[in-house]
Amino acid sequence: MEQDVESTVTVRQPKLPKKTWDDVPKPLQDRERVKQKIQRYVRKDGKCNVHHGNVRETYRYLTDIFTTLVDLKWRFNLFIFVLVYTVTWLFFGFMWWLIAYIRGDLEHIGDNQWTPCVNNLNGFVSAFLFSIETETTIGYGHRVITDKCPEGIVLLLVQSVLGSIVNAFMVGCMFVKISQPKKRAETLVFSTNAVISMRDGRLCLMFRVGDLRNSHIVEASIRAKLIKSKQTKEGEFIPLNQTDMNVGYDTGDDRLFLVSPLIICHEINEHSPFWEISREHLAHEELEIVVILEGMVEATGTAPLITISSLQTDTPQ
Repeated sequence: MEQDVESTVTVRQPKLPKKTWDDVPKPLQDRERVKQKIQRYVRKDGKCNVHHGNVRETYRYLTDIFTTLVDLKWRFNLFIFVLVYTVTWLFFGFMWWLIAYIRGDLEHIGDNQWTPCVNNLNGFVSAFLFSIETETTIGYGHRVITDKCPEGIVLLLVQSVLGSIVNAFMVGCMFVKISQPKKRAETLVFSTNAVISMRDGRLCLMFRVGDLRNSHIVEASIRAKLIKSKQTKEGEFIPLNQTDMNVGYDTGDDRLFLVSPLIICHEINEHSPFWEISREHLAHEELEIVVILEGMVEATGTAPLITISSLQTDTPQ
């Protein structure tokens, strides 16, 4: 992967008559133009606004095929689920038909003196049905394998083992896909705006987070990162540099008990990335605050829950 390319975000300009727009003060016009140029790193719904471009080593996705299938969209996941089972049933159905054809079972249909490999197998359709019955362990009893067919016994063992592997893989993939707590994360809400004001004699940046459901989030913790381009002392330009914001790591306030909405506070001191940004420069800075809340879903106790929200700073309040 050579680079990550940000996807474009379209910001609609206010529909104002030209004369009305000319009457708007120039600082407000400049602010609207700046907003149009700013692209979110993380959208308000928590999805990253970045797509990977120029990915050449696509074989790496196949080395972890399970995660690749889980990450696919539902329509592709269901299509692959149906396709895998259909292909395996058709393949082994063809193998059962081929054995019957080679042994001459199809030429002795209705001959009571002839012992076929599979009783009541008279064509490809019946071989396909026998393949489904074998792999799904239905066993209706009408078509059964006989003990006079060693190649059929070997094929039966192979299909049983491979069928168990396919079932474990595909059912496990669907279970992980269904149990992902993405919908649960939609009931965790963040405040629309973050404010900067005095609290207990300290200048703090604050926002709220709350849980809409009655079921609790176990071991919830919160982190915040400042996304802002940076130029080092050596002259190196780092786009989208990530800087940690202390939201109570040293005091334990970052570990939440989300029974009621809580106010998350970041103290602006000499260790804060906002320490050198004045009130006047803050409105013109192109920065973004990404808030990450992690926890465990109480209903299962095992599925990790991660929800992300993004805040873009405007004029401080």
